[in-house]
Amino acid sequence: MNRKPLNWGLLSTANINRALIKPLRVSPRNCLAAVASRSQASAEAYAKEWKIPRAFGSYESLLADPEIDVVYNSLPNHLHAEWTINALEAGKHVLCEKPLALLPAEVDAMEAAAIKNGKLVAEAFMYRHHPQTLKVKELVESGAIGKLQLVRGSFTFKMTTEVNIRLVPEMGGGSIWDVGCYPISYARFIVGTEPLEVFGQQVTGSTGIDDSFFGQMRFPGGVYAQFDSGFRTPFRTHLEIVGSEGTLTLPAPFKPGLDEKIKLQRSGKMETIKIPKQELYLGEVEDLADAILLGKAPRVSLADSRANVAAIAALLESAKIGQPVTL
Repeated sequence: MNRKPLNWGLLSTANINRALIKPLRVSPRNCLAAVASRSQASAEAYAKEWKIPRAFGSYESLLADPEIDVVYNSLPNHLHAEWTINALEAGKHVLCEKPLALLPAEVDAMEAAAIKNGKLVAEAFMYRHHPQTLKVKELVESGAIGKLQLVRGSFTFKMTTEVNIRLVPEMGGGSIWDVGCYPISYARFIVGTEPLEVFGQQVTGSTGIDDSFFGQMRFPGGVYAQFDSGFRTPFRTHLEIVGSEGTLTLPAPFKPGLDEKIKLQRSGKMETIKIPKQELYLGEVEDLADAILLGKAPRVSLADSRANVAAIAALLESAKIGQPVTL
């Protein structure tokens, strides 16, 4: 049965929006219909620049539009829970940028609002939908590297300004929330269970957030994950997955491009595996459309997102008290 495309509204004019604009325009089941900002002039300027049909001068006015089906929440971290819940209460489905929330209790409140209003919420971890990630999961589960032992990842970049919302503690700033969340999420996904204990250490910046974070997670069965994230280190992304019989190496695990290759080393031999091409952000758009239109479960569940938030919160607590924290 034919159905009109889902109408999407962008909740803010954040830079990350541009990553979603192209996928929304190429997807036959989705349509970019509107953008909202804190002023009408800002919304109209953004709509003109990106050729978006409608512009709203407040977030509330976009949520009040009955023609908007889905909201993309790209607001700063500390506003994710509040405005996702507002959107759900207005009868909209929500794709919310990572991190979904800053506390597990906020995820619980989102879930309650979603159930109450019969709507869906998904966290925008775009890497989880990419063929590279799915291939890596398949290789690990098939025993290609033997018994899983270690997942080690890095995600850093050098911030060139001292004025940035990522540096504001009250806005959910810090490298672990911004980029460390990726190797944490990836490790949990590959292991397939939650950590029993975490230990974290950080280098604190002038504003009080973690400029750099170094963490370890202990999982059941003697599996460990190690990661580092940071704002004061040159750009690095890397993931290594170690098993009893081999190793998988991913040069671009969190933002894979259109021509990615991963390396599988075992029995003294190196195999290069080419990954099918897919636009990075298309997967999360189509996944939410599948959930809304076909009733499929979103690939990133609220339980999954809650567990990632809980792990990050525990790592931050560990860094604060200088001791491991049990989950």
